[in-house]
Amino acid sequence: MDQDSFAEDDKTSTGGIAADRLRSIIERIERLEEERKALASDIKDIYTEAKSAGFEPAIIRQLIRMRKREPADVEEEETLLDIYRRALGM
Repeated sequence: MDQDSFAEDDKTSTGGIAADRLRSIIERIERLEEERKALASDIKDIYTEAKSAGFEPAIIRQLIRMRKREPADVEEEETLLDIYRRALGM
């Protein structure tokens, strides 16, 4: 193989790895990581806004977690919490 053949191979495949494809995947992940950071910052700003409006961010987070769950699971958990509270005299 001559020098030009090695250079061409480096662009497309190195040690059985398609370098261009790998680079593309890594760059896409990096872009998504940046988007995630921006979204996390936006969410933090909304929690700050909620707090300044008199809402409790911890409770809002709990409500969001609950809304992701099945209603029957939430109801069962609330029932058990109520039973346990009564058992402890709360």
